Amino acid sequence: MKVAEAKHMSRVKQMQCLICARFEDTGEPTEVHHVAEGSGLRSNWSVVPLCVEHHRGATGFHSGPRQFLMRYRPPGESEYGLLTWLIQDLQEAA
Repeated sequence: MKVAEAKHMSRVKQMQCLICARFEDTGEPTEVHHVAEGSGLRSNWSVVPLCVEHHRGATGFHSGPRQFLMRYRPPGESEYGLLTWLIQDLQEAA
């Protein structure tokens, strides 16, 4: 992994969970979720912060992507909509 990628992933991991920020505001620590549909290659530039619950918990992305997208409705109702929310949050923090 290149230095710039590592810095980006570290910055994203320090952010609040995208779902908590919009719906629950729990302040839980986050994990980095790689955004990619299907079994394609994952890019370290296409990552978003999700808390444990929203990443791999009962209401998390990895417990049922379709249900997750229907429940939280990111832009485009697609996993890639999480990147839109990330960009918005990065802009607000700047």
